[in-house]
Amino acid sequence: MYNATHPLQEDEVDVLDATEEMCRLIVWNDEVNTFDWVIHTLMEVCGHTEEQAEQCALLIHTQGKYAVKNGSYDTLEPMCTAICDRQINATVE
Repeated sequence: MYNATHPLQEDEVDVLDATEEMCRLIVWNDEVNTFDWVIHTLMEVCGHTEEQAEQCALLIHTQGKYAVKNGSYDTLEPMCTAICDRQINATVE
């Protein structure tokens, strides 16, 4: 940007030096939990709509695992703990 008092000087702009690394909350398939329980959990813990939770549950079942949420580690870790507390296998990667 042109600066009238110093024609050759550009305005300084602060730049974010460190960017937060994005992680994925992975839910793993098992032979124990029902679709309804997984769907209910994803709605309560991750804030998914019923349709989103159903789609995630189907992908978990068919693919063996699925990234149900993306975000920072600090955001996803408590969700992972809450899912695991419900006896559903989950990890943050």
